Amino acid sequence: MKFTPASLLMIACGLPLYYNCLPIAAFAAQKTQVQSANPKPDGLISQGFKPPKRKGPPVSAGGATRGTVCIQGKQLVTPLTPASKWGLTFAQRPQFFWYLPLSSAKTAQFLLLSEADKKILYETTLSLPNQSGIVSYNLPENAPALEINKTYRWLLVLVCDSEDFSTNPRFEGLVERVQPEASLSQKLANADAKKLPAIYAEAGIWYEALSAIAQQRYSNPRNVHSMLGWRQLLNSVGLNAIASQPLLDCCQAENSASK
Repeated sequence: MKFTPASLLMIACGLPLYYNCLPIAAFAAQKTQVQSANPKPDGLISQGFKPPKRKGPPVSAGGATRGTVCIQGKQLVTPLTPASKWGLTFAQRPQFFWYLPLSSAKTAQFLLLSEADKKILYETTLSLPNQSGIVSYNLPENAPALEINKTYRWLLVLVCDSEDFSTNPRFEGLVERVQPEASLSQKLANADAKKLPAIYAEAGIWYEALSAIAQQRYSNPRNVHSMLGWRQLLNSVGLNAIASQPLLDCCQAENSASK
């Protein structure tokens, strides 16, 4: 015996209630049509960040070190990186992000080192905001360009004690610059700016995925789609605790020097 949609509905609802169920069925059909007519907005990262297939460095970068005496509360400075502390970039001079809790520190030291020999390639002093939130720093033109297929270590050191630098809390991560495949370069070149975060996230390019969605938030802070994309990206790498923190317009370098 072949059941029609109407007969199935009659069985599910019971004959006396059949006609009362018709509005529900109509509503369900209407909802399906609305969902089909309203696909996921461009730029919304549907599956979060996909780690690259290639393996990262054999030893993960360290986290916080030394004292945290000048940090208020239990939340520490948190680099916005995957759990391994390692991420890929296409950029010669990428943008780095951290969550900064309230602290008495007014400045921080940012350093870029060659991972192979731990040589300091660039360092600068950053002015810190007087509120907690997520901040960033983009390597400037006078910083050395990252070389393709080389890994670098970056550090952020809160200047809690300007006289005893060894007691200041330090936070670090790793970045490796890679060359994009021709097909991905073409896809990026032809893509609308709103789609860039999702393309980078799908390709496993962490630093550009984060920077692209951050730029959308900077440009339009109240845009719901960019806010959702930002939170979904951070949640996908375990940064749930800071995903809802405000994105601050910071930080400026007080001085810098290449080595």
